[in-house]
Amino acid sequence: MSKTWRFLPYDVARVRELAAQLRISPILAQVLTARGYETAESARGFLDSKLTELHDPELLPGISEAADRVVAALKSNRKIVIYGDYDVDGVTSTALLWHCLKLAGGTVEYYLPHRLEEGYGLNCEALEKLHAADPQSLVVSVDCGICSVVEAARARELGLELIITDHHEMDATLPDAAVLVHPRLPGSKYPFGELCGVGVAFKLAWAVCARLGDGKKAEPRMREFLLAAIGLAAIGTVADVVPLVGENRVLVRYGLGALRERASLGLRALFGVTKLEEKKLFEAEDVGFALAPRINAAGRLGQARLAVELLASYLDEQNKTRQTVERRMVKQAKELVAEHPEWATHPALVLAHYEWHAGIIGIVASRIAEHYQKPTVLIALNAQDGMGQGSARSFAGYDLHAGLASCSQHLTKFGGHQAAAGLRISADLIDEFRLAFCEKAGTFTASPRDLELQIDAEIRLAELTVQAVTELERLGPFGRSNPRPVFVSTRVELAEPPRTMGEGDRHLSLRLRHYGKVLRAVAFGRGEWAAEIAAAPGPLSISFAPVINRFRGQQNVELQLMDWKSEK
Repeated sequence: MSKTWRFLPYDVARVRELAAQLRISPILAQVLTARGYETAESARGFLDSKLTELHDPELLPGISEAADRVVAALKSNRKIVIYGDYDVDGVTSTALLWHCLKLAGGTVEYYLPHRLEEGYGLNCEALEKLHAADPQSLVVSVDCGICSVVEAARARELGLELIITDHHEMDATLPDAAVLVHPRLPGSKYPFGELCGVGVAFKLAWAVCARLGDGKKAEPRMREFLLAAIGLAAIGTVADVVPLVGENRVLVRYGLGALRERASLGLRALFGVTKLEEKKLFEAEDVGFALAPRINAAGRLGQARLAVELLASYLDEQNKTRQTVERRMVKQAKELVAEHPEWATHPALVLAHYEWHAGIIGIVASRIAEHYQKPTVLIALNAQDGMGQGSARSFAGYDLHAGLASCSQHLTKFGGHQAAAGLRISADLIDEFRLAFCEKAGTFTASPRDLELQIDAEIRLAELTVQAVTELERLGPFGRSNPRPVFVSTRVELAEPPRTMGEGDRHLSLRLRHYGKVLRAVAFGRGEWAAEIAAAPGPLSISFAPVINRFRGQQNVELQLMDWKSEK
């Protein structure tokens, strides 16, 4: 279904003035003004963002006391256990803080729950084991815990010192841990509330390093660590799909450079497996499509500790296994909807299957939500205990966390945020949950903007020179809330018949002609468009994001096709 194309407004005179003031191309100036950067000062600040724009970690609620407790544990040689999560954000958070405290001479271990056996977040049994191993240890959670009221109470009952650092949505009751570190705690005045788990972990490491230095600045060795650790922060930030604006954009922008220049041996091995070692400059998409899926695959298949240790060849094999399982699950999900055609008319989808892998349902839920264009919950059922583990993905801005909260009486446990969430449910309650969840989703009306494709400008393909598209990359790194510039061209013709590519013919490849200029276009996950475009009468209007395809020393402009319409 083609989206509504909405052209962002701009002032022609302002574009001309901004291009002259900053000595940039009119295309870049138009994108900047359309996105709200209308003055030379604001546009220059966005294009040339500095590492010094990161906020002082001491502003983050709870971090001063947390850092004091960590440093006290280091100085008294107490064991510190980093309790993480098995996704990329959790793994990078764990690795970052573990390396920081190891470098500081601490006795440090980490604990990652087994995704299939323990599920997400803190659990009482794990805390009891950690306490039994060393009652004096300090446990620091990363990327989890802000909803762990029962677990924090158990830790306090045991006398286990627990610091919780997290970024997820909070419940009305907060856990009674020794310290809570979260950018959006009640009463927080922290300037940027969209940090992910590894962003919070990085700030804690920064505060610890400052205390181990002169109180304000880290000593040279720890400063070098922090500059390298920004690379891990970039991986987790991109993978968690938080808005790439503000501090997140700064972390990723400088973190991509740190990955290229300061990566560990393990990461460099992963670069070799993914062919990234050949690239001089990393982009956020390299993390999102090459590095993150491999790190994620180990956690999804129950081997998150290997992701922390980063065994590159093993991670690559795990990713291939994950892709095979994912393709089968997508097929099964579509078959379920076909078997229950009434579900396709519901405002949301709730699908469950006994053969589904609990570690991969989140990825599949994203694909199904996009395919059917509605919020989706996928549940992997366990025949042995009659329980289901679910992952939910949003569509068109629907608040999943609020939706699940309204149906919480049917759930054993849930957590997450507006765009993505997880849950546990008894198999015999799924039908009741489906009715309640769909009823709540039916009260939601998407804003027109959530269903629109925002267009920065209409241009001729001839304007997209390598130099022009390279200049547009100054707007990056690109991701949620800061997408690549999207353009429209009309009266576009096929230079040759469309073809599919990739395993299962999932992707589309095109060669397009526009007033004599021919460029290649690709549409990932849109193989079904090949036949539709081939059958379309007359010329096409296309919307796309231009990119530079760098391969073996060659640079060519390529189009990432977003949408298309027949002009007849």
